Amino acid sequence: MKSVLLFFSGLFLGAITFAQAYPQFGPEKKVTINGLTFDAMEPFISSDEQTLFFNSLNSGGNTNLYYATRVNDTTFNYAGLVGNTYDPSPSHLDAVASLDINNRFFWVSLREYPTIYENQLNADYSAGNVADIKRTYGDFYIYLPGWLIMDACISDDGNFLYYVNAFFNSCAYGMPCESSIGVAQKVNDTTFNKLPETDGIFSNINDPNYITYAPQLSSDGKELYYTRIMDGDINSELCVAVRDNPADTFSVPEVIYSNYGFVPEAITLTPDKSRIYYHQKNALGVFEIFMRYRNGTLNTTEINDENVLFYPNPATGVICVRVKETKTPFSVDILTMDGKPVLHLENETLIPIATLRSGVYILKFEQDSFSVSQVFLIY
Repeated sequence: MKSVLLFFSGLFLGAITFAQAYPQFGPEKKVTINGLTFDAMEPFISSDEQTLFFNSLNSGGNTNLYYATRVNDTTFNYAGLVGNTYDPSPSHLDAVASLDINNRFFWVSLREYPTIYENQLNADYSAGNVADIKRTYGDFYIYLPGWLIMDACISDDGNFLYYVNAFFNSCAYGMPCESSIGVAQKVNDTTFNKLPETDGIFSNINDPNYITYAPQLSSDGKELYYTRIMDGDINSELCVAVRDNPADTFSVPEVIYSNYGFVPEAITLTPDKSRIYYHQKNALGVFEIFMRYRNGTLNTTEINDENVLFYPNPATGVICVRVKETKTPFSVDILTMDGKPVLHLENETLIPIATLRSGVYILKFEQDSFSVSQVFLIY
């Protein structure tokens, strides 16, 4: 039986603090998409990390959704258009892909806008194609000329849509005249309604001096990544805001990266939060994807992503399990550090841990002839 034991870095309990800290990232690495000959913008990495979605140049006219398949952290193979998302109408735009763990695919589209204001679409996704396309309805739209949903992302569990209301009216550099980030909660498959606490949640982010856009939420709901530009300027900043609990207000943001004239934008991150991806112009003015590793993380997914991925770590409330082969039965056991069993589940990808006491545990996964164990901090 193949067996692997992975250790979480920083396991000395005396050195651990539970207050949410701003993440720090290492040097920039260019992402190669083999076979791609045009701009790549607004990346989104799937929860199994095997698919990188992106769109072509987003400057009006002919913006389409594409995908590439993973070779390693910085190399992907271009696969083509996301099937059934292409809009043949003139000056069309389909962009800003997002995918939840239930394979529901979300994106923004200008088809039939402004005749129809609901420009956020969703569909079932499978193997490079979407089906059963629906408009996403809800009270988070602003039904006035010039307003649209500029960007949006779905939370990993599919229950919350983080959106950007933006007003366009021939403002500087083709940017919106104003924008704000909000969050809406799922009512059903086609409807999300704005959370009443939205203004408070983003009170430190929706600064009237900035155009804020491109939100992306971490899998544990504690980190919000987004882009901002000083109103009237063209210098974009990649930012992150944090909170201790998914229901809290986000903190004052911290700038991760800025590169004047090269327009870095639109962070997406892996479920374990070990890597971020974003787009940026190269020296020739073509947009490409770039990646950074998070400081202090182990690159554990390189060892076990052939079969399974666990996240987040540390964890509270729930541990998510991503299994590549879902048709083969598997089991998950949580053990104390001295090997005493605490929890056993069969074929479950969401492991409830809210009733467990804070501490260090071992999560053991078994499927067919594969076995892997990982040390987890639960609080």
